[in-house]
Amino acid sequence: MYMPEHSDPARQRYVFAYTMVIRNQGRLGARLLTRHWIITDADGSVQEVRGDGVVGERPFLEPGAEYRYTSGSLLPTPVGSMCGSYRMLAADGHHFEADIPPLTLAVPGALH
Repeated sequence: MYMPEHSDPARQRYVFAYTMVIRNQGRLGARLLTRHWIITDADGSVQEVRGDGVVGERPFLEPGAEYRYTSGSLLPTPVGSMCGSYRMLAADGHHFEADIPPLTLAVPGALH
């Protein structure tokens, strides 16, 4: 969602908020350890963001559980995209990547 109250297009500052829902569809519990985002603006510039957990947390999801959080992204263009992955640790000790499908970030009316 575009956040016009936090944006300043004259200074090439476009702020977006997004809400993610992570569901454990597996048979084992798993902890979210890290995140990796690839953020691409309309000019093709790519920024990679890596960090521990999400919004200061490293949630553990039991089978069937979900975790929801809201965060934000700043772009220098009115359109862009994000994709990435979460690094997870299953209850049996194995690590795996949970892919994050692409999200489109766009100022309303910027795309047809």
